[in-house]
Amino acid sequence: MSGDVQPAVQPGTFVTAAVERTLELAQTWLVWDGRPRLAEDGDRIYTPHKVIRRMADHLIDHIAEIEALLDGVATIPDHWHGSLVTLSGDWATFTEADLNEAQQRLRRLGLILALRLDSAGPDEWDRPRGENQTPRQIAEHVGSSWYAEQIGDLTKASRPG
Repeated sequence: MSGDVQPAVQPGTFVTAAVERTLELAQTWLVWDGRPRLAEDGDRIYTPHKVIRRMADHLIDHIAEIEALLDGVATIPDHWHGSLVTLSGDWATFTEADLNEAQQRLRRLGLILALRLDSAGPDEWDRPRGENQTPRQIAEHVGSSWYAEQIGDLTKASRPG
């Protein structure tokens, strides 16, 4: 029926898809050779641990932002710009234990954000909030696996010609 209105996509699906794509790629990072990967923008470098740290921080930042928006209070501005910073721990070997920890942490954080968006409901997803993005726009932004894509699938890179 051409006149039917399609239901809005639940914005949490963007978040869970990005988490799963990140973890799919992370499974290939057990063969990481210790060399950082230069991001496509040429300004930042990424290692497996940095990607996982950034994805977790990204989820936390935007969980807090959405909570503030839904409660009608000011958000906390980001003054750290953690994507530009590479910490000493980011250089560590990426092991199976690290992968397991990442799977547990990222899936839980993604679930928190997806459930919060779901409980807010469609009336809140796209409601304008002045200079701030809507919860749907935030979810679409968080719903990117860009950090993980900067390293990519290392099993493909390690296969002989």
